[in-house]
Amino acid sequence: MAFFRRIQKKVNNLWYPQSVTWGKAVTTREVADELSVISTVTRGDTYAVMENLGRVLSNFMGQGRTVKIDGVGTFYYTATSTKRGVPTAAEVSASLINGVRVRFLPEVERNSGRQVTTRSMVNTKIVWEEWGKTSTSTGGNTGSDDSGNPGGNDGDQGENPLG
Repeated sequence: MAFFRRIQKKVNNLWYPQSVTWGKAVTTREVADELSVISTVTRGDTYAVMENLGRVLSNFMGQGRTVKIDGVGTFYYTATSTKRGVPTAAEVSASLINGVRVRFLPEVERNSGRQVTTRSMVNTKIVWEEWGKTSTSTGGNTGSDDSGNPGGNDGDQGENPLG
């Protein structure tokens, strides 16, 4: 079950559902445990691979490569700059880059019309419940209990694969 809360945007005064996460983040050890249960690999082997995954991704992306992991998605770097730009192309240099972001696009499958049919990391059978409510409806609750944000939220109100 996933949770949402009601938020009002200051920009347009309209109300939106906003996803809410709760509790502590799931750890590498917990993921390794689950993977070992559904595969033939031991927990220790799974943990060792996961422990090194970030380093391997970083090495490939640091070489300017995109990393696509089947069933998961694609990881890549983008550069950030605090400057607003320079007047000519000749003035553009690596010294304008002051940061790096890791971007992630979940794997998708498309039909013949190029429409997305499935996303590997999106469960299509999510049951949404309003945070702080006791019923188990799928979003038709009334009221506006915004209290108790348990651990953060992602603020996602639409699909923006690059945002």
